[in-house]
Amino acid sequence: MAKIFCVANQKGGVGKTTTTVNLAASLAAQNQRVLVVDLDPQGNASMGSGIDKMGLEQSVYHVLIGMSDVASARVKSETGGYDVLPANRDLAGAEVELVEFEQREELLKNALAPVLADYDFVLIDCPPALSLLTLNGLCAANGVIVPMQCEYFALEGLSDLVNTIKQVHANLNPSLTIIGLLRVMFDPRTTLQQQVSDQLMAHFGDKVFNTIIPRNVRLAEAPSYGMPGVNFDKSSRGAQAYMQFGAEMIQRIKTM
Repeated sequence: MAKIFCVANQKGGVGKTTTTVNLAASLAAQNQRVLVVDLDPQGNASMGSGIDKMGLEQSVYHVLIGMSDVASARVKSETGGYDVLPANRDLAGAEVELVEFEQREELLKNALAPVLADYDFVLIDCPPALSLLTLNGLCAANGVIVPMQCEYFALEGLSDLVNTIKQVHANLNPSLTIIGLLRVMFDPRTTLQQQVSDQLMAHFGDKVFNTIIPRNVRLAEAPSYGMPGVNFDKSSRGAQAYMQFGAEMIQRIKTM
């Protein structure tokens, strides 16, 4: 049965989508069956997986409002080696429509249930806000992976996210937990980043992943080619770091 993880952070621009698609590609390269759920109306995880979001006949939007199911709407990422439940601008209107649904926080969880046996991992790319879409991701997940930059404002955003996760855990999803914090876009030459990294280690201990993702231009270039960075340039430092992260995730799941 699949383990379901949200990649979430209420702060924008911290590498959530980059982490989602590259972790998915890394796990797929290590013979894991992976589904990426794109819950962001911008559809960046879909595009970064080589999927034309403008040409979609069915998307995660149709799944959430009950007009389709996951098995019909999922698409194979040829450049990543995993499946994608894609998103596009249609999803932007879902916030308003979903308000009228009963148990609206659990629509994604219920939709995923029939396909969980098909996968080892389900990775949910959440939008950078505590919206009904993010809430659906958190309610469906077993745990949360938090990518974050080692900067002062990121620490403030982290405390907000931790409080949100606690509230969801208490009221909606008692199995939800933080799987780990992933340090991304890391530049070891910057004293502040090293200090924030040390603070994270001191406060969160083994919740901080050992892997550190360096700031890497090849990871930034990859989406324009519709490819995860892991497959775009396998020799780059960023790709090697995400491959290492995939291996660390597999090991962490075994000890959970």
